[in-house]
Amino acid sequence: MRVRKRLRDAAGAAAKTAPFGAAVRLLERLGPPRPGRFAVLMYHRIAADGQGSELEPALVSAAPDEFAAQMAFLAERRPLVSLELVLAVRRGEAELPPGAVVVTFDDAYRDFAQNAWPVLRSLGVPTTLFVPTAYPGNPALAFWWDRLHRALRSIGCEESAGDLRRRLETMPHAAALAAVAGLEAASGATPAKGAVLSWDELRRLAAEGVTMVAHTRTHPLLHRIAPEAAREEIAASLADLVRELGSSPPALAYPGGGHSPPVAAAARECGIEVGFTTERGINAAGITPWMQLCRVNAGRRASLAVLRAQLVAFRGGRRTHEVRRPRYLSVPG
Repeated sequence: MRVRKRLRDAAGAAAKTAPFGAAVRLLERLGPPRPGRFAVLMYHRIAADGQGSELEPALVSAAPDEFAAQMAFLAERRPLVSLELVLAVRRGEAELPPGAVVVTFDDAYRDFAQNAWPVLRSLGVPTTLFVPTAYPGNPALAFWWDRLHRALRSIGCEESAGDLRRRLETMPHAAALAAVAGLEAASGATPAKGAVLSWDELRRLAAEGVTMVAHTRTHPLLHRIAPEAAREEIAASLADLVRELGSSPPALAYPGGGHSPPVAAAARECGIEVGFTTERGINAAGITPWMQLCRVNAGRRASLAVLRAQLVAFRGGRRTHEVRRPRYLSVPG
């Protein structure tokens, strides 16, 4: 674990150097993006150091000033497009501009409204927010990784969090939740509190232009539960959005990227037309399967230079056919 951390820290330091920046600029000048290729950025939380310290820190995608710089650069250099346009392309009703980028946020954390949306709104960036619909209006319901972080922090074992998370992700969903509950009880930590936006806050954001999209109800790794349970999670999330917000686009972000052919089939049965994974890459319309769209994860070490490098590194796009281990809470670089 310490070796991985040292390697990540070294890579992060290298990404801040002048040679790295020069290499990125050279790559960007090599030629325009190919037609039909589009990137989907994946963010979770935008928070300053120490803000929300009771929550899992690996979910912080950027500090507010870093995020503002990233969005300002993209707004100037790239066509930032909406989920609605992606759906229209999926149906053969539209075409994407070269170099298109879609901005998405997972989990509907409260700091989205505080730190991210003001920047996005001021720049006119079309934004998609994937909402796990059991959590709004339920402050007693906290994500399992935040519960795990709180329990480990209370006993001074935060260094083991990464390895433990990865092990939990390989377990059946019910067993993983039971393990977290057992650790909470053993640690004696006070229960973690939910940090998701309320339905009233989500309604206000929707009225201001944020596209709200299904992220299941309770955020299980869908390939770790029975196919019928996965279908119910998806269908209930869509119904919650319609009940609370009046509509729900036919799209889904697989929690933690967990997907499989039966999960994709269940999503299609619910009317889903596009599914977003956590696989890194640039999508090629008509080539990348619409139910397995890739995303570019903006993680804690994703400076503007790193983000630009990721957008050009996959310039040609790639196909995604097999199910890979979902990179649930991992961060790039």
